[in-house]
Amino acid sequence: MCGIVGMLDTQGRREIDEAQLRRMNDTQFHRGPDEGDIYREPGVGFGHRRLSVIDLSMGQQPLGNEDGSVMVCYNGEIYNYRELTAELQELGHVFRTKSDTEVIVHAWEEWGEACVERFRGMFAFGLWDRNQQLMFLARDHMGVKPMFYTMLPDGLFAFSSELKALRSLPGLPRGIDPCAVEDYFAYGYVPEPKTIYKGAFKLSPGYRLLQKVGAPLAMPQRWWDVPFKLHHAMTESDAQGELVERLRDSVRSQLVAEVPLGAFLSGGVDSSAVVAMMAGLNNAPVNTCSIGFRDRAFDESAYAAQVAQQYRTDHHVQTVDTDDFGLLDTLSDLYDEPYADSSAIPTYRVCQLARQRVTVALSGDGGDENLAGYRRYRYTMAEERVRGRIPSALRRPLFGTLGRYYPKADWAPRVFRAKSTFESLSRDLVEGYFHGVSIMTDAMRAQLFSDKFRTSLQGYRAIDVMRGHAQNSPTDDPLSLIQYLDMKTYLPGDILTKVDRASMAHALEVRVPLLDHQLVEWISGLSPDLKLKGSEGKYIFKKSMEKYLPHDILYRRKQGFAVPLAAWFRGPLRERVRTSLLGPNLAATGMFNGAFLAEMVEHHQSGRRDYSAPIWTLLMFEAFLKKEMQA
Repeated sequence: MCGIVGMLDTQGRREIDEAQLRRMNDTQFHRGPDEGDIYREPGVGFGHRRLSVIDLSMGQQPLGNEDGSVMVCYNGEIYNYRELTAELQELGHVFRTKSDTEVIVHAWEEWGEACVERFRGMFAFGLWDRNQQLMFLARDHMGVKPMFYTMLPDGLFAFSSELKALRSLPGLPRGIDPCAVEDYFAYGYVPEPKTIYKGAFKLSPGYRLLQKVGAPLAMPQRWWDVPFKLHHAMTESDAQGELVERLRDSVRSQLVAEVPLGAFLSGGVDSSAVVAMMAGLNNAPVNTCSIGFRDRAFDESAYAAQVAQQYRTDHHVQTVDTDDFGLLDTLSDLYDEPYADSSAIPTYRVCQLARQRVTVALSGDGGDENLAGYRRYRYTMAEERVRGRIPSALRRPLFGTLGRYYPKADWAPRVFRAKSTFESLSRDLVEGYFHGVSIMTDAMRAQLFSDKFRTSLQGYRAIDVMRGHAQNSPTDDPLSLIQYLDMKTYLPGDILTKVDRASMAHALEVRVPLLDHQLVEWISGLSPDLKLKGSEGKYIFKKSMEKYLPHDILYRRKQGFAVPLAAWFRGPLRERVRTSLLGPNLAATGMFNGAFLAEMVEHHQSGRRDYSAPIWTLLMFEAFLKKEMQA
C-alpha cells in the first residue's frame, strides 16, 4: 500500500522540477513510511511512498520494464498477480522481481488499456509509455483506492493518491466549486468525479484515463460496471452454498502478505463473516481488533468478543470515551476537502489500534451495499410499493401537501416521522431516495445558502449526481437501482474514503473481501428478494452464515459506529459550535444565510430541534476553510 504522485508535460519535454516532485511526494509520507523514491526523465516525473507488504526486498517503485520505456507508479494490491506472472512469462516477458507491481508493466505491454480487465484487486496507478508518449491512469472496479488528477494552466498534467499532493502545486486553480459545495451539504462528502476545487478531479471507480502528450485534458472512460444481470434460476440452498464458497475464495485471495495480517471485528454480520472465513483458512489464530465505548448505548464490543471467543482469535479491544471529539481538527487535515461522516472518529481509532499489531487488516465494508443491509432500503421499498398503488398525478399533490403541513418530529422513532415519509412519497424513486439520504434536504439547503450563492449554482442541484447514475444504471429493478446508486456515490465517496484516509494515517493497509469484483458481480445477479426478504436485509447472506455465526450476531438490530453529536453540541462543544457557525469564516465566503445559521444553533442548543448532522457538516466545512486560509 502506497502513496503515488506523477507529472507529465503535455506541451513538450520540460524538465520536471525535482524539488516540487519531492514536496508532492512528501505530503503523502504517512501512506508509505517504509521507503520512497522519485523518477524523472524529460517531461515526466513520478514519486512514490511505500508501505512494504509484498516482495519486501525488491518491490521498490517507480518500476519499469527491461529497457525503461514503460514506468509505473502504483498503489494497491493485485491479488491474482502470481497467476498473471505465470501467464505473462509464458508469453515471453521477463520478470526481475516477485512483486505485483511488475505485473502491471508487462500486462500493459501485452494487453494495453485492457490490462485492467485482467486484474483482481484494489489499485490506482499511473503508467508512462515513452514510445507512445502517453500517461495511463486507472482506478479499481469499486474505488477502494483513490486517484486525483489535474491539468494546470501551463499544460502540466499531475496525479496523486491524496488531494493534498495536488494542492502543493503552486499552479493549481484553488477556486472552490459551487456545485461541489451544493453536493457536500446534501451528501456529506464531495462525490466523484468532483473535488472541492474547480481545477482538480477524482478518477471515478472503474474508470481509466489515457493522456497523450500534445493533447488537451483527456476524458475518463469507464472500463467496468456492476452488471446486475440476473442469474439463471437458482434455489435458495444453492445460492447459500455458492455465496459461502465465493466469500471464502475472496478472503483466501486477500491473505497474501509478507507482514502481520489481521481483521477488524465490530461484532456485526459483515466483519464477523470475514473473520469466520479467515479462521477456516488459517492454522494460527486470527489477529482481531475492536473498539469499545464506555457509553453502552454505543458499545458493540460484547458481540465482537463473542465471535472472537468462538473462533479463538487473538483479540484486542480498546475502550474509548464517547466524548472523543478532539479529533475534529485532525479529520480536516486527513480528508483534504470537506467530509462529514462523524464515524470517521471511531474508524480512526480502530485503525490506530490495529496498526499496533498488524500491517494489513481485512474489513467487512461493502456488505450493506452489496446485499441490501441498510434499513433505508427497507423503508424505500415500502414507499415504492405505495407509489406503485397511487397514480403520480394524485400522489404528488396529496403527499406533497401532507409533507408541507405535517409537523416535524426529530425526537420520535422513524416510524412516526411521517413528515419525511410524506415528502418522499410525493417524489419518484430516485428523488425520494435522495431525499431520504440527504444530510440537508433541498428545503433546508435553500434556507442555508445565500441568494448570491444559489445564483452561482446556475440551476445545478445535488440530485443531478444520482439522476446521472440512474440514467446509466444497468437495472431498473427498484432495489437494485438504489443499491447501484449507493455503489456509485456513498460507497466510494463516504465509506471507502473514510477507511482509506483513516488507515493510511497509521500506515495500515485495509483490504475488503466483500468488494472483490468477482463476488460483487455474482451477488448483483441474485434475485433482489434474496437480498431483502420482507423486512430482513442481507437475507441470503445471513442464512448462509447460520452455520458459522450465532443467531444474535446475525439477526440483532444493526448499530454501526455512532458518536453522540447532539449531546456534544449542547454540552462540551457548545461554544465551538457558536464560534464556528456564527464566526467570520463562514460569513466571509458569502455562501450562507447568517440568520438561518443562528436559528439552527439556537434551536439545537435549546433542544427544540435536532440539527446535529447539519451542524457537524458545517463544522467540518468551517475547519476546511480555516485550513485553506493557512495554506
